Amino acid sequence: MGKKEELLQFCWNQVNVRTERLKEANTALQESLDSETKNTAGDKHETGRAMVQLEQEKLAQQVQELDRVKGILKKIDITKKSTKIGLGSLVTTSLANYFISVSCGTFTLEEKPVYCISMESPIAKLLVGKEAGENFVFNGATHSVLTVG
Repeated sequence: MGKKEELLQFCWNQVNVRTERLKEANTALQESLDSETKNTAGDKHETGRAMVQLEQEKLAQQVQELDRVKGILKKIDITKKSTKIGLGSLVTTSLANYFISVSCGTFTLEEKPVYCISMESPIAKLLVGKEAGENFVFNGATHSVLTVG
């Protein structure tokens, strides 16, 4: 498996773990709502139902966000060769390594950390469109783009 394949698989795994957590949370909320329904009526009952429904709405928003993230992951073509940084690029700079994909943490590749970042992140906004040999300033430090894969 190539470097970018490993990174993309890592991102998918992270998103799938989040999806499973949301499903489990939704199941627990549904069970809670069912038990609230079986309880006696009254203000406490209504408050409990309202709280559960608010939590369900929050979960629904998180599911929508995960669907958006999955859509971005599906667009990543790791076979595409480009000298310019864009979605799916593996970038080595003088200070760090980045996989331009979705925000899903750090992956260790060949004993070095690679930060999986979204196109919307501040550092990605500075990186996109750059090529090897170009410099940029982030948080007061000058970075050099060493490689773009």
